[in-house]
Amino acid sequence: MRISQRLRAALASEPAAPSIEGDLPEVRAQATIPAAVLIAITDRAEPGVILTVRREHMRTHAGQIAFPGGRIDPDETPVNAALREAHEELLMDNNVVEVVGQLETYRTVTGYIVTPVVGVIPPDLPLTPHEHEVADWFEASLMHLLDPAKQHIRSALLHGHQRHYYEIEWNGRKIWGATAAMIVNLSRRLTREVWS
Repeated sequence: MRISQRLRAALASEPAAPSIEGDLPEVRAQATIPAAVLIAITDRAEPGVILTVRREHMRTHAGQIAFPGGRIDPDETPVNAALREAHEELLMDNNVVEVVGQLETYRTVTGYIVTPVVGVIPPDLPLTPHEHEVADWFEASLMHLLDPAKQHIRSALLHGHQRHYYEIEWNGRKIWGATAAMIVNLSRRLTREVWS
């Protein structure tokens, strides 16, 4: 069975555990800005996931690791927005992305209601980071990211509240916050049985 077929089947099933809805409950209720990200999974024997490193001068999430994505324009669907943003940030050709489904929305402390769009892409695409938005990009092992043993719960004070969040390390890079939470939500769909 092709990777896209396995992903479609997994995304159509119930998650193994409840999805993480967002950041602090009292803050996520205030999220109003629709956004979308592309979880681009490479079609190879050992699939990977494309992640970007945001430039340090960005207004929000500066220097953080993220999926390509951004606001949904009024005339767009989440899929359209995710593909547009992936093209803007990495010059990813929309025609090579096979969209296989979506995850539940995730609400951030910065006011976004994010729809993660899952797509399959050919391996080794010639991606070019946007010079003003993306400092770097990399491909992390999907199996590593999905491994619950690699998904560590951390805590910090935010807005006067103790906040618990996920953090995943890959080759010295720390993936945390909303991006890590969306990976955890993906892992609750893509159990190891999907890949056996």
